Amino acid sequence: MGETAGSKKLAEIIRRLYGIVGELEHDYHDQHRHFTLDGHLIGSIGEVYAAERYGIDLFVSSTPRHDGTSPDGRLVQVKATQRGSVALNENPDFLIVLKIDGDGEISEVYNGPGQPVWNLFENRARPKNGQYQVSLSKLKALNKAVDERDRIPALT
Repeated sequence: MGETAGSKKLAEIIRRLYGIVGELEHDYHDQHRHFTLDGHLIGSIGEVYAAERYGIDLFVSSTPRHDGTSPDGRLVQVKATQRGSVALNENPDFLIVLKIDGDGEISEVYNGPGQPVWNLFENRARPKNGQYQVSLSKLKALNKAVDERDRIPALT
């Protein structure tokens, strides 16, 4: 992925966060706790990255179904993870899934229409928490079939 000054700064901030997490896990290993960067923090990092990289105009946090609009007006849901899967509870028009690693590097896993991903859940009962899980490996496989015209183009 092409880097901008903003994405380089974001990568450095993420590296510092992971350094802090490492310190916490080292210092409190006897407490049997994990200090993972997850939930809203990782999600918000992914959203601001998508805003910068793809020109997504973000909605107010916690807006249902979509996180913003692309420069050409498409409604987009952004998902970010540091694990091997993401959760979806609604079928977005377009979906961008990002993987964030401990070095602050962000990679695109899926960029395309939401329907092919949502089709994975056909004939499956909705989980009790309302969120379907989809592995990054399945998303990578689906991503290979996305036509270039159906992707949200990067600005750089």
